[in-house]
Amino acid sequence: MYLHIGGEHTVRTRDILGIFDLDNTSTSRDTREFLRRAEQEGRVVNVSPDLPKSFLVCGSAPYTVYICQISAATLKKRSGFLDETKLNL
Repeated sequence: MYLHIGGEHTVRTRDILGIFDLDNTSTSRDTREFLRRAEQEGRVVNVSPDLPKSFLVCGSAPYTVYICQISAATLKKRSGFLDETKLNL
């Protein structure tokens, strides 16, 4: 299954390692360092010119980081991760 993450970008849901809220996670020094390094290595794709709300880490090493304007909660709902969790209970 594919997840539309904004603009003309989609990612395969099986490639998603994590969906993160940018406001909550960027307060951590480790997260800021991770994003800074990914940016320096050219592994960041900014999906939208609007104010970013979340980021996704996809693929295997080296990872790709997608920064998008859609909230983490909306992306999680769209991806079906919440539905899969219910099925595993």
